[in-house]
Amino acid sequence: MTDTSIFPAAATVDGIPGVVAPGTGVRKISGGFKFTEGATANAAGEVFFVDQPNDQILRWSEQDGLSVFMCPAGHANGMCFAKDGTLKVCADTKMELWSVTPDKQVTVIAKGYGGKDFNGPNDVWAAPNGDCYLTDPFYGRPWWTHKEPPQVTRQVYHLPKGGSPRRVTHDLVQPNGIIGTPDGRKLYVSDINAGKTYVYDIAADGSLDNRRLFCEKGSDGMAIDCEGRVYLTAKGVFVYSPGGELLGMIPVPEPWCGNVCIGGPQHNILYITASRGFYSVPLLTKAPTGK
Repeated sequence: MTDTSIFPAAATVDGIPGVVAPGTGVRKISGGFKFTEGATANAAGEVFFVDQPNDQILRWSEQDGLSVFMCPAGHANGMCFAKDGTLKVCADTKMELWSVTPDKQVTVIAKGYGGKDFNGPNDVWAAPNGDCYLTDPFYGRPWWTHKEPPQVTRQVYHLPKGGSPRRVTHDLVQPNGIIGTPDGRKLYVSDINAGKTYVYDIAADGSLDNRRLFCEKGSDGMAIDCEGRVYLTAKGVFVYSPGGELLGMIPVPEPWCGNVCIGGPQHNILYITASRGFYSVPLLTKAPTGK
């Protein structure tokens, strides 16, 4: 097993009741990346994340350390593991959503809407029933030839298992981070350019109902713990109660935190992809049951 004590604390947390003990160190595991994103943990607690400009998906294991899982990787951005163990990947090169098996077999499961390409799928959440929800903002990429968004709007799409995508929001500005509750009943969506995060009820047909404001903060990536607390990323990681109350902030000494997940052998370590670095923080809580 990797000796995590070799990673010096890059910052310390004042403490967040029930989440992080006072004085806990934020440890830098690795650095020198171009831009890290897409953190997600599999059932074993191994963490997969991307170095998007370098077109890599990386794998971190507390036992085996850091390795390259896939390269090239479609300029992967947001990712999440589905209940069946496949990795859902927002593949930026061709604005696609992929499903990747543990042995790296790639299937394109969504490519565009209404006869046009997506703007560029940014983040994805796999529901317990096998459906997916993805955000489709627009951020210009150096590997694209187009300069304008193919879709006339920037929204959230629902992809039924084995079906075709459908647009399920209509009034967002620039949706980015997304995550649902483990029971598949609620969906959190960050409208990052509006500086807001919303929560929706997921209807039986997969549509979104009853939108309400969760908090007055946008986010790049999201995580949720076993107590229903929501973790948002920006310049640091911000932890909110299930009711939308800010509980505290985890400082990270980087310009930006792209994403976050809870993993590790005991599912009680927060992993943070932050600009050029990859960080971890031990928690007092755990990932939701089933992770």
